[in-house]
Amino acid sequence: MRDAMPHADELGPTKLIRVREPGIGLDAALVLDNVARGPAIGGLRMAPDVSIEECARLARAMTLKNAAAGIPHGGGKSVLWGDPRMPRERKEKMIRAFAFALRNETDYIFGPDMGTDEIAMAWVHDEIGRAAGLPAALGGIPLDEIGATGWGLAHCAEVAAPACGLKLAGARVAVQGFGAVGRHAARFLAERGARLVAASDSRGTIADPAGLDVAELTRLKLAGGSVCDSARGTKLPGDAVIGIECDIWIPAARPDVVHEGNVAQLRTRLVLQGANIPFTEGAERALHQRGVLVVPDFIANAGGVICAATEYRGAGEAQAMTEIAERIRANTRAVLEAAQHERILPRQAALELATQRVRLAMQTRRFGGL
Repeated sequence: MRDAMPHADELGPTKLIRVREPGIGLDAALVLDNVARGPAIGGLRMAPDVSIEECARLARAMTLKNAAAGIPHGGGKSVLWGDPRMPRERKEKMIRAFAFALRNETDYIFGPDMGTDEIAMAWVHDEIGRAAGLPAALGGIPLDEIGATGWGLAHCAEVAAPACGLKLAGARVAVQGFGAVGRHAARFLAERGARLVAASDSRGTIADPAGLDVAELTRLKLAGGSVCDSARGTKLPGDAVIGIECDIWIPAARPDVVHEGNVAQLRTRLVLQGANIPFTEGAERALHQRGVLVVPDFIANAGGVICAATEYRGAGEAQAMTEIAERIRANTRAVLEAAQHERILPRQAALELATQRVRLAMQTRRFGGL
């Protein structure tokens, strides 16, 4: 097991739990990073190649995201090793067993993430009564159906685009990872006049400088197909999306997709990080030196967790969408203004904003004085 504790600092992590049940093939972990602002909300990620290190980094991202969003929750993340496309019965058994094992960890609230969805959260809720991102039948707000994270990215774009001399009307957009986040971001940006020129998924990239049909690509994906099944556009390898010339580039898949080895291929003016930790630090610094504006993940993609927190306190969809728009617009503006005034990277400005809020909360805790 790769230990998360070498990444420890004054903020966390506060707890690491590994759960194994060989009889059903369950291997999973929870990292609670910081709960000074309240119980952690963080998604359950299911993939065959996740790691404890990835879990710890994502847990920290959730601490920062929740603090930056101004919601009363800390940060945590859980991961489950396995193929999310496994038979439903086996997947349900594993998720229920993992939830039951964490039934007494009341500082953690499960949410959906890559490889899990609202049905998985319904299983968790049935086991322990503690989950966000539930189906509408259980009083939840269907995050993926309404596109909460994509909605937030569109509002982030409206604030960030003018900061780098862009107008959304006519802006060329490329989306790496045309899933629940990416397809909704493309839809909301298209409604604002932007043009999708490239999209990728696990099977490849489709590109057309004249513009792709977002609705068609969405239908293909919802039917279980690939963006490459489109009759329109040029089919390319999956990683080719990094080199497509565009105005706005949105990573919406896995961590570290852009790194020191490929960042030079990126040809864009604005990056909105729809995925968590999609760039390495070195890649962000290189882009900053080239004059590319990068809005960091825990500012740009906070729509999903804002929606989950709103649902958890019993509010409805309309209020959630309003809060997403208001909070993300305000935070994007604050971060970009601070970065420009202090001549620092937007990520550094965002870190200072979020960390200050976490530290103030820690000072109120019994053992949290700094």
